[in-house]
Amino acid sequence: MCTLAIYVRQFATAPLVVAANRDEFHDRPAAGPAILAEQPRIVGGRDLQAGGTWLAVSEHGVVAGLLNRRTAEPPVASKRSRGELPLLMLRSSSAAAAERVLATLDGDAYNAFNLLVADRAHAWVAQNHGAALHVTPLPAGVHVLTNVDLNDPTCSRIAHSHRRFTAAGAAFAADGDLCRFRAALRTILADHALALDPRLPDALGALCVHAGPFGTCASSLLVLDDRGRWQHWFADGPPCATDHAPAPVP
Repeated sequence: MCTLAIYVRQFATAPLVVAANRDEFHDRPAAGPAILAEQPRIVGGRDLQAGGTWLAVSEHGVVAGLLNRRTAEPPVASKRSRGELPLLMLRSSSAAAAERVLATLDGDAYNAFNLLVADRAHAWVAQNHGAALHVTPLPAGVHVLTNVDLNDPTCSRIAHSHRRFTAAGAAFAADGDLCRFRAALRTILADHALALDPRLPDALGALCVHAGPFGTCASSLLVLDDRGRWQHWFADGPPCATDHAPAPVP
């Protein structure tokens, strides 16, 4: 389970902001942000087991994030790695072009996923339901994605964090203080408060998860400014105990 919040066209100086936690088994090997491709240049974390990424950005100002979607059935090991999807999307020069690429894929080739793709002009989330791919465009605003539906009001973890992300964004819109905004986002991502979601064990209801062999193992903050330049901060560990440090950009 992961948590990803995205601010779509909320700020004049930063039309795209992403705050995300990666939750995974601690023994699954991964590497922090680095160059993943050169043409176009793509920067993101690397899953060293399957070779894909969970969150990456391109030199064209496009971001792609992948979250495993919760289903009643266990994943099928023979299916393609979902981590290849962000890399496929980021070969495109825009989020709109990436959506056209997505339409050519067989959704049933992958286990269930939520896929976010966005740039300054366009943002969308895709889910696969069997072979069918369902795409939801994101209007301007604050959106939160986990392993259920986008902005799912029945998930108390999303509902609780959405209010906090909205308040942090309102403060940034008022004062323009990016350092204070980053600190507020880290505080939210580091939250251990348990959401009363009956679908989850208690430890998995928090944004910052500590559940024995499974938990929050990395955290990212990404800002695309009004000139199309990325700023990137990465915590190689749970944000409750690990500072976000400057990370590579394309």
